[in-house]
Amino acid sequence: MENGRGSSCVANDERWSLAGATALVTGGTKGIGHAIVEELARFGAAIHTCSRNEAELNKSLKEWGAKNFKVTGSVCDVASRADREKLMEDVKSTFGGKLSILVNNAGTGFVKPMVAVTPDEYSFMMSTNLESAFHLNQLAHPLLKASGAGSIVNVSSLAGIVGIDNITIYGATKAALNQLTRSLACEWAKDNIRTNCVAPGSIRTLSWNRCSRWRSSWRRRRTASRSGAWASRRRCQPWWLSCASLRLATSMAKSSASTVGNLSTATSEPNRKLRRSPPNKTLLWLARWPPSCVYEGYVIPK
Repeated sequence: MENGRGSSCVANDERWSLAGATALVTGGTKGIGHAIVEELARFGAAIHTCSRNEAELNKSLKEWGAKNFKVTGSVCDVASRADREKLMEDVKSTFGGKLSILVNNAGTGFVKPMVAVTPDEYSFMMSTNLESAFHLNQLAHPLLKASGAGSIVNVSSLAGIVGIDNITIYGATKAALNQLTRSLACEWAKDNIRTNCVAPGSIRTLSWNRCSRWRSSWRRRRTASRSGAWASRRRCQPWWLSCASLRLATSMAKSSASTVGNLSTATSEPNRKLRRSPPNKTLLWLARWPPSCVYEGYVIPK
């Protein structure tokens, strides 16, 4: 085990190695994105990340440098088209025109009744959560193709799979991201680019802890649900999601051309959950590790 995380159990397996790989992780200075950056770096990838906050970015880069992680960064608001184009130019220059892994993690959300959402709030949510992933996938395509074996991991949400009150627009962006994942997997398979998606439930991050309205909405949905996915009443840790992202980014998941999966808290019926999905090593691995996670998805083999 490594700091209670458990990923070191596969650290010596060459199939998990990301040595020589390059990755772009958006929103990598905190929460889920920070955990993904560290997970990929720990397995040898060179990573470029971005943040809207220059001070946060510089602080994170300093911390990663002290750990001898190969991480560079850019200041970027993914809601801005111009910023996204500048970000991809930085990535192209940094990695010599090739990109192995793209993790579309950056996103935003707010809790508000549908009738109270303003046009500006709607546009900002769509630009940040959906348009950014669509556009960055477009921009990254030639770099991913040039790598010879590209991998995209879109970070979605359980809110894009089930209905949850007061986060309607957020849920809509994540549902659209799920379908974008499926469609791109079909369209770009010929270019040897795999596209996958992870859809976590509630995650123990600072933004979650600060927002009582988020917590109450999820709590109501969890209480009303009879699904085993909510049975343990535990929230996921960011590193659980980084494990899933690592799994989908490495050569271990090359049979997974498209997976849209729900990474949630422990279920009382793991076998029933697994039978919903086609037999696939990716799903089986994630159902076993970490023990308190369940991953369920739909897979289109290459």
